[in-house]
Amino acid sequence: MPEPQNRPLTAPALRLALIAGARRVIAARDGLNRINVFPVADGDTGNNLASTLGSVLNGALSQPSQHAGDLLSRVGNDAIDGARGNSGAILAQFLYGVAERVRTLPELDSRSLAAAVRQGAQSARQALAQPVEGTILSVISAFADELEAAAGEVDAPADTRSGFARALDRARRALADTPRQMALLQKAGVVDAGAQGFVDLLEGIAEFVEGGPRAVRMRGSAPPAANDASDPLGHDHDIDPARRWCTECLLLGEGLDRERLRTALEAVGADSIVIAGGASRLRVHAHTGSPQALFDACAAQGQVEGMKADDMVRQQTTAGLAQSLVIVTDSAADLPEDIAERYAIGVVPARVDLDGRDYLDKVGLSTAEFYRRMAASRQLPRTSQPPPGDFRRQFELSLAHHARVLYVGLSRALSGTLQSGEHAAARDPGARVRVFDTVNAACGQALLVWRAAELAAQGQGESEVVAELERLRPLTRMWAIAPDISHAVRGGRIPRWAAPIARLTALTPMAKMSMDGRMVVAGLLLTRANAPEAFARRVARALPGGRRWRLIVGHCDARPDAERLLAALRTRLDICEDRLVETGAAIGAHAGPGALIVAVQPAPDG
Repeated sequence: MPEPQNRPLTAPALRLALIAGARRVIAARDGLNRINVFPVADGDTGNNLASTLGSVLNGALSQPSQHAGDLLSRVGNDAIDGARGNSGAILAQFLYGVAERVRTLPELDSRSLAAAVRQGAQSARQALAQPVEGTILSVISAFADELEAAAGEVDAPADTRSGFARALDRARRALADTPRQMALLQKAGVVDAGAQGFVDLLEGIAEFVEGGPRAVRMRGSAPPAANDASDPLGHDHDIDPARRWCTECLLLGEGLDRERLRTALEAVGADSIVIAGGASRLRVHAHTGSPQALFDACAAQGQVEGMKADDMVRQQTTAGLAQSLVIVTDSAADLPEDIAERYAIGVVPARVDLDGRDYLDKVGLSTAEFYRRMAASRQLPRTSQPPPGDFRRQFELSLAHHARVLYVGLSRALSGTLQSGEHAAARDPGARVRVFDTVNAACGQALLVWRAAELAAQGQGESEVVAELERLRPLTRMWAIAPDISHAVRGGRIPRWAAPIARLTALTPMAKMSMDGRMVVAGLLLTRANAPEAFARRVARALPGGRRWRLIVGHCDARPDAERLLAALRTRLDICEDRLVETGAAIGAHAGPGALIVAVQPAPDG
């Protein structure tokens, strides 16, 4: 039952109220995604707020507490650690600021609550390099203003309930006013998504305050009808392609200086900067054209953890796709860039450990930069699979706008990447994510992803796409050669006996993807100088005649040799379509510089 009206706010009541509010936001995530047009229209505000509050639900709010200040301190810390996106980071800083004011108080009255919310509002505003009105900031400020006014009345000190009700009504009115403050919202016919999420949080708290956890009645005026649209709202707000990456990390250290960090981020061209947290722990969010430049700027001031970078241009394209099924893969697939862009394929990056620092494959660390740093390093790089949370974020983004997701992944026999995707898929309550093991990698995996995306774009359903992938899987073949196989030997991909043969002779070892998804030795080329041409001849002899092929050639920092290889293949095979790609760190760390890859697949009918 809710607390009596004229009693201080205790920790148990505060905890239950916050749980109700967080659950309300999580339930509203799809609607928030649909009205997300600011700061960029990437359709993920609902997911970001839900993820941020999910960290709090699974952390501080999962355990009973008898001390309000301590509870709020843990809430603030969990929100900072789990914050995602622009609005999530702002909300996290608001909660962190609230906690700073009352961390020593076991209970809250109306005045201490109002003072805490005021500090939270100021703290949230200070987290932004360029605060904008008509956003979550405006609604937080309006809520704080009214709560403070109510607390200042003569009989207010013990009455938290009536003051909250007044402040909630003011927040609703401020939300309705956001389109008049921002032309972008007015043109789209929506309120600000982040501001709506904050009001949803307050509405959930109000339901508990007025009727207990089971109360589900709406109070006060409803939001504008545009928020209830079942489809994404149309607008022409384009994302700046020069700052297409929504980039985040957690920065740990001592004496972290927010202003110094903000200056460093602005120097590398970042905007939409939000820096939330305190002197020992900062959640950094920004939009940038170079995630690695942002991570490097952060690393100059502390320890960087929890890196992520989402391609907002591709997110926006994905949201607008008129198809029920979307395709997701991992960065082990060496997708041609034009294919990834054309079909808005979601890519979850692997992690690369180089000289004691972690990087995001093909995102935080571009392929060219990986090979440059690899050449200068004294240690071989190591790769690790993406954590399930990275897959879950990508799945949630896709499911916010589409009915089904098909993850077309790296061979289970080579990595735990597929298992990470399976763990994330299992957490979707609607069982809307299917996982397909390509039993392949690199260019071979990319061919299967390409075909899946092509069929999905044609309107084929999940069953039809999977059936075609199962047909093509044994027919999609991949080979590789490498002048230096020490990387593959040390990584266990190639047996040790092959190393001295390659090192002491003019022979070039050749490997292939086996039917069970492993790289195995496939023979030797009797040359090094003419290895690309000899490789093309060997591949052509291994393929049945009378077929047309779709083909991808990959290279590990060896473009001239790759061009020779592709030219030789074109003279020997009937190719309907081909691509030349640079193989990423997920494969290059094991294959080593100079490696060449060929993958072929029967051409699509027609």
